[in-house]
Amino acid sequence: MRDPYDVLGVDRSATQDEIKSAFRKLAAQHHPDKNPGDDGAHQRFKEINAAYQILSDPQKRAAFDRFGPMGANAASAGGPFGGGAVDLNDLNIDGLFGDLLGALGIKVGDRGNLQKEIRISFEEAAFGCTKEITYERVVPCDDCGGVGAAKGTQTERCSLCLGRGRVRMQQGVFPIAIERPCTRCRGTGRIVLDPCKPCRGAGIVPKPRTIEVTIPGGIENGTPWIVARGGNCTRPDRAPGDLELTIRVSPHEFFRRVGDDVVCSLPISFPVAALGGEIEVPTLEGKQRKLRIPAGTQPGAVVRVKGQGVTRRVMGGRGDQLVEIGIQIPTKLTDEQKELITRLASTLGEVPQEAEHESFMDKLKNLFG
Repeated sequence: MRDPYDVLGVDRSATQDEIKSAFRKLAAQHHPDKNPGDDGAHQRFKEINAAYQILSDPQKRAAFDRFGPMGANAASAGGPFGGGAVDLNDLNIDGLFGDLLGALGIKVGDRGNLQKEIRISFEEAAFGCTKEITYERVVPCDDCGGVGAAKGTQTERCSLCLGRGRVRMQQGVFPIAIERPCTRCRGTGRIVLDPCKPCRGAGIVPKPRTIEVTIPGGIENGTPWIVARGGNCTRPDRAPGDLELTIRVSPHEFFRRVGDDVVCSLPISFPVAALGGEIEVPTLEGKQRKLRIPAGTQPGAVVRVKGQGVTRRVMGGRGDQLVEIGIQIPTKLTDEQKELITRLASTLGEVPQEAEHESFMDKLKNLFG
């Protein structure tokens, strides 16, 4: 683990505002979506995020400053450096209860975080939207209230932990107490004599859930969106984990995004490019907007339409729409049209294509002949 101060490039005396500013700058610079083809971008982005998670939390930052990486990790787990005993977090839970958790898709040591993807349209990402999401998560059993015992039955106090739900051991390396959940009662302090049938004594069951998520305008593809406490409840006596939604933005058939601007390509006729004129261009909102094309516009020129881009999440307002100009070349010409174009080329002092081709072939013959 690298020093988070070095990762974000800030001093140890940096304020929270300085840390946040450094994080935003680096995260924008190294985001995988902005570095296509760079295999190391994902790892750099992950390292930057991990460093910010430590330095943005006063408790974790203080623990790191005093004890280094071990202190930060312990503070994250609520360990001795954060003011309590080290929690080994179910490392010794096995047997029937471990099998039940496995059947629910929960691994030993799992904190209940869920990861899902949510797909939105290009326009929804630009302006924001509200999405309804239905997913399945593990929650305390309604039948037994999370106790694990059948209705009308009693539980008895665990003789191993004396009802505490936890056992404590002393480690020789560190002069601190190490706590772990009691393996006999599964950390509840009570022993179930007659298990509840719906949850089979686990106290937790899978259940569908529907929520509404409000996504702000200007969000980018691949952005994580956290729904606090929206994940699994790995044990009845613990708060559920988080639901992490990864935003996937569908591509648009006409627009592409560059920062807060949107870019589109628009072909125009040769007469309009040469003489200038007014055309209509579609916008993200689905409306046609009139656009003035100056005389003598060249292929590849970019015309800017102010305020027709993506919603800016930081500064407010909207980006611009950039229209890349292309020239439509007619593929079928009448004899009269060909004659007119030839006359135009002559007045412009340009060499007709046939003569230019012959001149080029003569040069090749002289070169290789």
